Amino acid sequence: MAKALDFTPREPTPQERLHSGVEDSTAALEEGLYLLRQLHEHGVLDVLGKTVRGGEGLIAALLHITGGESGTTLLRNVTELGKTLSALDPREVSVLGQAVTTGVNEGARHVAAGKGIGLGELLGLLKDRDVQVALGALMAVLKGAGRALREANGDTVKTANQAEVGR
Repeated sequence: MAKALDFTPREPTPQERLHSGVEDSTAALEEGLYLLRQLHEHGVLDVLGKTVRGGEGLIAALLHITGGESGTTLLRNVTELGKTLSALDPREVSVLGQAVTTGVNEGARHVAAGKGIGLGELLGLLKDRDVQVALGALMAVLKGAGRALREANGDTVKTANQAEVGR
């Protein structure tokens, strides 16, 4: 009678495992290499490398990337954004940030529950104190933005309804 042979397949070598992994991930590797080439061509890899190494030459690399028309526009926009942000009161930004966060969370719960709102409910919500405060804040933001846009265009003449309510 024949005896059963004990066979244990050999473990694949690290090179064989790597080759198998490369075959399974060819599309992802090609896409990753394309992205890596783009980052290299635009100098982003150089900046990241200098950042990791401690920043030696980092400022020069950043200035090189931001050189040209688009870089100048970027620097101007960042400067204007910095001016705008520095003019804001941190306490007011904190209050508004918390309000927006709470509102987004409430909205997400409303959507997750699959609730809609009808016209009757909408009119009823206008009596809610929280809704009144939020609408007042939104209207004040719109009013301030409108005034700033008008003044930026050189229009400083008040309309009749603005004078009536002391605006």
